[in-house]
Order: sequence, then C-alpha cells, then structure tokens
Amino acid sequence: MSVSRQRHTIPAQRRQEMLRAVRTSPMHVADLARSFGVSEMTVRRDLDALAREGYIERVRGGAVQVSGEQSFDEIVVVRLDAKNRIGAAAAALVEDGQTLMIDIGTTTLQAARHLHGRRITVVTTSMAVYDELVGDADIELILPGGLLRRNYRSLVGVLAESTLRQLRADLLFLGTSGVDAGLAIWDSTMVEVPIKRAMIEASAEVALLADAEKFSMAGLVHVCDAVAVDRIVTDLPLTAPAASIADDTGITVTVA
Repeated sequence: MSVSRQRHTIPAQRRQEMLRAVRTSPMHVADLARSFGVSEMTVRRDLDALAREGYIERVRGGAVQVSGEQSFDEIVVVRLDAKNRIGAAAAALVEDGQTLMIDIGTTTLQAARHLHGRRITVVTTSMAVYDELVGDADIELILPGGLLRRNYRSLVGVLAESTLRQLRADLLFLGTSGVDAGLAIWDSTMVEVPIKRAMIEASAEVALLADAEKFSMAGLVHVCDAVAVDRIVTDLPLTAPAASIADDTGITVTVA
C-alpha cells in the first residue's frame, strides 16, 4: 500500500486533502471519488462535513472554496495552550552557545517565546520569530533572505535555500502541516518544502514540534521520512502504532 493511499484511509486526513484539492479548483464528486479511491457517497459525506465547518461551499455535483489559505494570525491562536506547552518543552532542549534553526509555524513561534535571555544564535525564515526575538540582545539573529510570503510571514525561494546550505546548526525546531501514519512529515505549501529540507540537512539534530491534532492531518507535499527526525515534542502521547514506529526509528518523544 502506498503512503498516499494509507493516508486516505483516515477520514480526518482524507478530508484535509479534499479541502486542499477544492481550494485549488472547483471539484466534482466523481473526480474526488476516483482520486481518493473511495465511493461517491463517502465523498459527499466528507464534503458535507467540510461545508458544515465553513471551509467550503457545496454546489450541485461538487464543491468550491469559501476562502483561501488562512493567515498566520488566524492560525496562531488555534490550540494555543498546547502549542505553548510544546514550545516551553522544546526551548528547554536548547543549551547556551548553540546555534538553533527555527522553521516557520505557530508552534515554533511559541518555542521562540521561551528563548528570551538565552545566549544562542538563531537562524530563522520566520518573520514572526524575528519580531519576537529582535529586541533580545543576548540572541544573535540570522535571516537568510529570500522572497517574503506576506500571508504567512516567511522567507522562501532560492536565496533563502542557498544561504541555509552554507550554514550549520546544532538543533532545528521543525514545523509541519501534518504527520502521516508512518511518522513521515508533510507540508501544505509547496514553496516551503525546499526550505524545510535545507534546514534538516543543515542541522545536527531535528526536533519536530507538533500538537496532537497534526497527527490526524495531512499535507500536499512530502518533506521527509521519520528517519530524518531525532525527537518529537507534542502535547499528548502518540498512538501505540506511532509510538512503535518512533521506538523502532530511534525517535525520542517528549510529551509536554
């Protein structure tokens, strides 16, 4: 069974991918059924559920998007308490004198908020993290440059990628749109994936910061497999199958 088909067997993850498909263009029920390998009745139930939550509008024979990608400011307040606990636990992993890379994301931002007063170097493509830490004289900040994604306040593109390839870090705080059943990491925004991969390659240790909801969500583009991750910091224990994969892969799991 392929990774994508495995992800489609979980309703919450399938609905996330259907949502992304509808946001790309109007979709018909029959097309979605073929793409996801499920019945048209299942597709209708999924679309009805997404419509009830306000994500899409149901039209005759299919669905259309209601709005585009949520902004960073809209997402940052979702599950804030869990993200704050994850951020505090992640920040406790950092030692003075280290170089830390911080990926974009609302959970990684919470980790940055717990780094004040630490004598460290931070490399980030997140303008939200930059705004949080720029006033702290103890922290040396490095921005890799690149093209600004205003909606999500991040730096992307070849300039950012090229700079990251010339740097090395002790630790990376990695964000994600979703984690699949095999603990592979996925992202919903294609332009962010090369940045994440460059950060992974540049870091001696990779810590995935993901609240429990991310383990029932999906993404559009594969970022890396579980073997690229050294530690997971989350807010609830992993399911037994996921914990088994983490143990087999040598991933340390921290529950905040």
